[in-house]
Amino acid sequence: MTTSPRRSLRAAVLAAVALAALVALAPAAVLGAEADFGEPTATASWGQGIEFTQPATLTGDVRRVEILLDFPGGIGPLVTEIGVSPGSGRQTLRHEILLADEHLLPNTTITARWRVLGEDGGEVIGPSIGVRYEDDRFDWQVREGALVRVHWYEGGEAFGDRALEIGERAIRETAELLGVAEDEPVDFFVYADQDEFYEALGPGTRENVGGQASAELRTLFALITPAEIDDDWVGIVIPHELVHLVFDTAVANPYHFPPRWLNEGVAVYLSQGYDIGDRSAVEQAASDGTLIPLEGLSGQFPTTRERFFLAYAESVAAVDFLIRQHSRDALVQLVRSYATGLTDDEAFERAIGMDVASFDAAWRAELGAGDPVEHGPLQAPAGPLPPGWTTAEGSPGATLPPGSRPTAGPAAPAAPGGGIDDPNGGALIAVAAVGVVGVAALGLYLLMVRRRPSPAMESATGVEAPDHDPPRDADPPRDADPPPSRRTPSP
Repeated sequence: MTTSPRRSLRAAVLAAVALAALVALAPAAVLGAEADFGEPTATASWGQGIEFTQPATLTGDVRRVEILLDFPGGIGPLVTEIGVSPGSGRQTLRHEILLADEHLLPNTTITARWRVLGEDGGEVIGPSIGVRYEDDRFDWQVREGALVRVHWYEGGEAFGDRALEIGERAIRETAELLGVAEDEPVDFFVYADQDEFYEALGPGTRENVGGQASAELRTLFALITPAEIDDDWVGIVIPHELVHLVFDTAVANPYHFPPRWLNEGVAVYLSQGYDIGDRSAVEQAASDGTLIPLEGLSGQFPTTRERFFLAYAESVAAVDFLIRQHSRDALVQLVRSYATGLTDDEAFERAIGMDVASFDAAWRAELGAGDPVEHGPLQAPAGPLPPGWTTAEGSPGATLPPGSRPTAGPAAPAAPGGGIDDPNGGALIAVAAVGVVGVAALGLYLLMVRRRPSPAMESATGVEAPDHDPPRDADPPRDADPPPSRRTPSP
């Protein structure tokens, strides 16, 4: 069968029209975002802030621009959306961390990257840039050893040599004891003025703190004047803080950190031992019934002076007891087992064959201390019983003793003509209930019809999601200790 040219032309035209219609009905293709990044910059100003800039040429359908900030010890970057100029083209992306809003410890290094997200779901990430936030108020002198870098601004070379020698020995001996390899350097900043020292540590620092270690920064801060460098307490506070850094290396895991009393107890034991002062404080507390159970020392220590000192004394007492009863090797095994992510009870069971509660009880038993008195929420006193109720013992009209359950008394007689058990009364109640529900539903419907807003009103009164991330809360330092002569916390 043959086809005429006119019919073939008509078929071709119809096919073209149909194809055009399908193209018109199909969704428009979404173009991806592209970014040509220039050289990023980062500038830190002490006490003011840190500014990041990134020259970039943006093309395509850009849905969102973000800056990714990596902080020491973070599990991932802090993501913040950045506003950009409408349209494509060359522009400079900017972001600033204002230190009036949050505090950063000196020696904190932040790494930044910029990310451009397209409407098609694709992303482009720019080059990274790091910046170190430094306390540049002083002309720091530096003395560097195998593992420790000492920074100080008052005192001669002998001052730096003494601080370096103490620090190197403390890290070496603790690392050998705990069986860890310390190969990353530790920065040790020595301040000579209390106000300048507290400004560096931030507004949350307790009064009379003489040293603080930051495991995430691998940094130690201490308040030591040149005249104090040969004092006995200096040979204690420096090792104490550096033991914390090695301890952190030994137990590092993403799941669980050991109780604070174990951390502090090891630091005190290795830096000064279980001395007569701490021993007297623990024995007195055991005698007068004020001993704090170890469970109460797993988090932050008390802030009152007496309890603050007692918390440190108990910590080293418990570590001393563990070593005497189970050996130093058992202590090392306990500390190292935390690196595998064990719970406290699992770690103690593996190292010494008992859980934390059993260890606590054995330690208190040796001291002759009784079971601790529990403080906290108490059961509310019993109130009066409703008429017709009795106690579990069956006495009517009495108050309900703690732990007992009330029992319903004899049922009251039904009111004439309309009780639930009366067939006629039940039907009347059901009809009345249906009527009330129907009237209420009709009234609610009419109210909604009369007060229903227009689409414009609904749009104007809608709640929009914020276009920025919430501020990031700064994590508190893991350890902040004063030397023995300065352990006087603020009340």
